[in-house]
Amino acid sequence: MAITSYPFDGQAVTETQFSQMFREFQDSGVVASFGGPGFTVTSGTGMNLNVSSGLAFVRGFMVQSTATEVVTVPAAGSSARVDRVVLRADPALNSIVLAVKQGTAGSTTPPALTQTDTGIFELALAHVTVNASSTSIAAGDITRVRSFSGSRVLVWNTTTRPVSPRMGQIGYNADTSAFEFWDDTAWMPLISNVSWDHLSGKPASFVPATHTHKWADISDRPSSLPPAAHTHDWTQVTGKPTSYVPSAHGHGWDEISGKPSTYAPATHSHTWSSVTSKPSTFPPSSHSHSSYLESGDTIAWANGSKKPHANSASGSGTYYAVWVEGDGTFCRNTSSLRFKQNVRDIDIAPDAVLSLRPRLYDRRPKEDGGDYRRDEFGLIAEEVAETLPEIVTYDEQGRIDALRYDLLGVALLPVVQAQERRLRDLEERLAALEAA
Repeated sequence: MAITSYPFDGQAVTETQFSQMFREFQDSGVVASFGGPGFTVTSGTGMNLNVSSGLAFVRGFMVQSTATEVVTVPAAGSSARVDRVVLRADPALNSIVLAVKQGTAGSTTPPALTQTDTGIFELALAHVTVNASSTSIAAGDITRVRSFSGSRVLVWNTTTRPVSPRMGQIGYNADTSAFEFWDDTAWMPLISNVSWDHLSGKPASFVPATHTHKWADISDRPSSLPPAAHTHDWTQVTGKPTSYVPSAHGHGWDEISGKPSTYAPATHSHTWSSVTSKPSTFPPSSHSHSSYLESGDTIAWANGSKKPHANSASGSGTYYAVWVEGDGTFCRNTSSLRFKQNVRDIDIAPDAVLSLRPRLYDRRPKEDGGDYRRDEFGLIAEEVAETLPEIVTYDEQGRIDALRYDLLGVALLPVVQAQERRLRDLEERLAALEAA
């Protein structure tokens, strides 16, 4: 008979015919939601594996297990291999059983499944890595590869999709979270991805909404940020001292309160050039010359070179330090404010003073010969000019010539004041520690 139809009343229907009919209703797979516990393979004792209870379609036949079954993996060899745990339908034996298919030694590919139309058909449950010379199977050696059925739309992952699908078969891929279909060549997404280029009516630009970013999400961020100019409230400053030693400073005249409206002149002098209405000549008066004035030697007394040599520093008069001007004239070293103008602060770095190097040297002889002074000590003006040029003087040709040793003590004041502040700060901290 060329045409066969079944099942009808009073008609003998073979298991092959039932299998062909039922397989069109449902593909082979575990009857459960995707990832469910049916026929789950887990490690057991030694080379034994546990297979949980479950329900499954295998090529139109149904198998049900109501308890955990144990299967044994063949003994390990000298090389690693990959075995398969399968549900095997055998129409000749009228049964579906659990079985372990042994893989090829040294291969990382599990053995092929036997899937015939009317004969043996195997449904894969798990891949098992059997390491060389191992005597047990660990949980990490088992990879589950079950496919699932029992719903109107089949659910699978990329590795358990139907091997021989028909054109147009539809399923849901749990790996990609997308529906896909077989186009008779490959699995294709049921809904094509929409690219930005194919969208119509899209805006040309987007105005960013108010939002924030985590620091870890920012690219090209600097490893450190230099602090910008800013201020702090006094209450926010920690570790501040309770009192402050005033440092050298000045005040503008308009900042001084309680100053008198007039000042009685104190003893003072004026230079000849600053005197107004002075006569052009003076008639000689009766006078005498001190014995210090030698004939024809007016400069000797005028510039004081004779008197300091012959006089000792005694008596009740006022004494002054003497400067020698560039033209050889002697003059007093005065420090009163009335001889100064444009007074302002100067910042002298203590390190500049502390870097000065006392040196030992021999003084060169005079140009007309003679002895020279040995083992004299002092500072070298060229070296001082590198760190403290304020006390260096120059000759008429612009060459470094001498040092203002009288200003060295003034330059030391910032060093002493800084040390005083540090001592006070250390004393206050020590007192605080002792009080605690």
